[in-house]
Amino acid sequence: MMAATWATIWISALGIAIGFSLGVPIAVASARGKTWAAIYISFFRGVPLLVQLLLAYYALPFLGIDLPAIVAAVGTVGLCCAAYMGEILRGGFALVPKGGVEAARLLGLSPRQILLRIQLPIAVQAMRPAIINEAILIVKASSLISVVGILELTRSAQALASSTFEPLPAYALCGAIYLVINVALSTLARGKTMGRPA
Repeated sequence: MMAATWATIWISALGIAIGFSLGVPIAVASARGKTWAAIYISFFRGVPLLVQLLLAYYALPFLGIDLPAIVAAVGTVGLCCAAYMGEILRGGFALVPKGGVEAARLLGLSPRQILLRIQLPIAVQAMRPAIINEAILIVKASSLISVVGILELTRSAQALASSTFEPLPAYALCGAIYLVINVALSTLARGKTMGRPA
């Protein structure tokens, strides 16, 4: 089960990293009222992740796109996470003081510099609890990737329960590992917030 635990951790981490990276431009586009951003967010928030995984792994080959299971899993989790991160960051951008942005423009900073040096840090700090909550949800949702053949934590617990005919210890251990991972994420977020200078 240890190997499956690490698979859950790194697949979730990659999905969160992809989601955050794509979430930034999605948030910017959404804040500017771009139609494609609204469609993207509506699709990935409106269609269950399980269905998205099945489409990526089983439907794309009909279009000539045959993805390995791991690529389909990580990519789908990342794209789904990006929709939620985009909405979270869009809310954070709305909290950025307009005066600071105007001052940065007067100093000659480019739009990219303003985004990366002023808007994004403020948005991330303001929306840290929501970002951590989304990361926790992604870790829990990673249990769905077994539908494309990935041996993650929940699938490993199912296999262990089937082989030992003792489901309670297997699922209890599985739940405890998920709890440890998510408590660690929450503790990390609280620690960084408490350690922030006043």
